[in-house]
Amino acid sequence: MTALIEPWTHGFMQQALLVGLLVAVLSAILSCFVVLKGWSLMGDAVSHAILPGVVGAYLLGVPLVLGAFLAGLACALGAGAIRAVSRVKEDAAMGVMFSGMFALGLVMLSQVRSDVHLSHVLFGSILGIEQEDFWQVLAITVGALLILAVRGRDLVLFCFDPGQARVIGLRVERLRLLLLAVLAASIVAAVQAVGVILVVAMLITPGAIGLLTTARFGRMVMVAVAAASLSVVAGIQMSFMLNASTAGSIVVVLTGLFVLALLASPRHGLLRPGRRAEDGAADGAA
Repeated sequence: MTALIEPWTHGFMQQALLVGLLVAVLSAILSCFVVLKGWSLMGDAVSHAILPGVVGAYLLGVPLVLGAFLAGLACALGAGAIRAVSRVKEDAAMGVMFSGMFALGLVMLSQVRSDVHLSHVLFGSILGIEQEDFWQVLAITVGALLILAVRGRDLVLFCFDPGQARVIGLRVERLRLLLLAVLAASIVAAVQAVGVILVVAMLITPGAIGLLTTARFGRMVMVAVAAASLSVVAGIQMSFMLNASTAGSIVVVLTGLFVLALLASPRHGLLRPGRRAEDGAADGAA
């Protein structure tokens, strides 16, 4: 018990836990929308595309969070524009946009010499997060959660059935832009904790766990938030005890929870009772 409790007596560990939980809650809720909408690649694309925005913001002397947000939003909108004016499908357009912007960011990063550790954008720095970054994460999280609370029902309908949303008078394109903006903002917040390389896991895996566990959206959100929060607590604890990467430890725990849900989920688990009988019946029907 002493070994488990002792790490949490340090101030930097307590702040890391608080920041991690803020990121976990926002990412988990948004991951449910991302998974239902089929925007997993969008999350990956935006998370990688923010790198040139961060470096550019540093060079211009403006807040890094502003540059990251604008670059992520530009990637998402640019992919949509390419799809609209050409024969290239959206997934290919996103691949072109995010790989090009990420490569540009790496080139810019290699040319910047400063006392600012911009490499934290790649790998995260949750254990050494600055007070200013903490307040930024808090402000982004609160703002994004308020937007999701106000427009959540409309966004759920947009994800499930855009056609029905259009029929009842909702402006689907505006909802798409709103969801993209919240996605970009949440990625900016998550990058402070886990970095570009691993942020996509926080935006996809919790929602996938919820989807495997339940068929109701409200319960899916609760399962996703619980899984993400547990992974943050256990991951930070594991990284402290093993002297390992904190971001990597968080995602390893989260991936372990996904594997557990994949195998043992009472609804869709591969090892649940009656699974073989259902597979046999399906083969017979085919």
